[in-house]
Amino acid sequence: MNGSIIRKILGYVLLLEGVLLLLPCLVALYYGEKQGITYLICAGATLLLGLIVGLKKAKNTVFYLKEGCVATALSWIVLSVFGALPFYLTGEIPSITDALFETISGFTTTGASILNDVEALSRTSLFWRSFTHWIGGMGVLVFILAVIQMTGGSNINLMKAESPGPSVGKLVPKMKHTARILYGIYFALTILEIFFLLLGDMPFFDAVTTSFGTAGTGGFGIKNDSIGGYSIYIQWVVTVFMMLFGINFNFYYFLIFRQYKNAFKMEEVRSFLLIVLSAVAIITIDVARLYDSIGEAVTKTAFQVVSIITTTGFSTADFNNWASASKTVLVILMFIGACAGSTGGGIKVSRFLIVVKTIKKEIHSYLHPKSIRKITLDGKPVEHNTIRATNVYFITFIVVFVFSLLLVSIEDYDLTTNFTAVAATINNIGPGLELVGPTQNFSGFSNLSKFVLMFDMLAGRLELFPMLLLFNPHLWGEVFQKNTRRNMRNPE
Repeated sequence: MNGSIIRKILGYVLLLEGVLLLLPCLVALYYGEKQGITYLICAGATLLLGLIVGLKKAKNTVFYLKEGCVATALSWIVLSVFGALPFYLTGEIPSITDALFETISGFTTTGASILNDVEALSRTSLFWRSFTHWIGGMGVLVFILAVIQMTGGSNINLMKAESPGPSVGKLVPKMKHTARILYGIYFALTILEIFFLLLGDMPFFDAVTTSFGTAGTGGFGIKNDSIGGYSIYIQWVVTVFMMLFGINFNFYYFLIFRQYKNAFKMEEVRSFLLIVLSAVAIITIDVARLYDSIGEAVTKTAFQVVSIITTTGFSTADFNNWASASKTVLVILMFIGACAGSTGGGIKVSRFLIVVKTIKKEIHSYLHPKSIRKITLDGKPVEHNTIRATNVYFITFIVVFVFSLLLVSIEDYDLTTNFTAVAATINNIGPGLELVGPTQNFSGFSNLSKFVLMFDMLAGRLELFPMLLLFNPHLWGEVFQKNTRRNMRNPE
């Protein structure tokens, strides 16, 4: 285990977070809010600790997938802990557990909240709360790869550990340039959404924070009714951009560089759009009687379908009051999730495509035992390792989900509440049904359940394995043995 490079990466993360914590200070200065002093102190402390941790040069800059996973998991934990301090120290979220829950929910772009009155927060904290979505949407380590020169040729192991999807590749030969392209697309789409929201007479602060929530597919709103109080135009703008951020960013890369054939050959994007259109049609028919016109029904349905499948979590309607068939479709969409390579959560459309094609292949082999049939995606063969990893991911997902559900069920809430609470956190969605529905929150859970759900949020965002690796005793045994050998060679 290359501990020196992990320490160096954690130092970079703290330095980056310290700089980002200065932005809420500017918001506080503009609005004349005293909370800015607390954010400034937290920024200074985080920067100082980042300098101390990252000051020592790494002895070995080469790291493998193991180090990438550990560095990623620890980075997100450290990021969340220091990001929670301003909420707690300002007294706006007086419980450290609740402050940590809200922050993890922000960085993992989950959007599950413990706040009963969002509008009671200062604009400074509202900005930081929404900004955590934007930071976590594309990934903090992807950003570090984009702006900091890291040598060793193994940077893709950080990208693999943090980026969503069954496989991660380079858009261009250098990983640093790939990271820059991804963040360039991410930034451009965010600015574009702010522009369109401002055209709808949305206040500038609201437009920025809403765009942060949309870009990261996180869903933290700054109003108690989420997006429901804004105009139909604004609701449709948010709907469209939730869709855009839920699509694989490789699609945009192909479009930008005029590789149209590669862009429209992406099966995942076509399947994603087909699922959305089908779900909108089914639910619209089912809930049409609840609204005054078919147009209103389509608007509400389209928003909620896109919000759920992209795992954004914004709401314009209390879908907890919809018919069972509609709620069932939404729960299914929770698990399907967005495209790989997007900012969305869930299991990902590409994994479902691989599984469906694997099942078809197995059925075909029963009919034609001697036939050899390869699984393809976008016209290219899917490697056996990718198929194996997808199958293992599904099994691991089920195990983590069931274990989490058992722990949460100790509180004796109803099954729908417990089931959708776990589903909403491990898939990074936010709202569930019943007591965690769109008009409710997660404040009623005990601290034990909140920590279980916090783990689920982190595990879901990091594709399970980086977080699970931290619980492997062999990993820490290896670290202990290495430190012991070092101490024996260099006795004091």
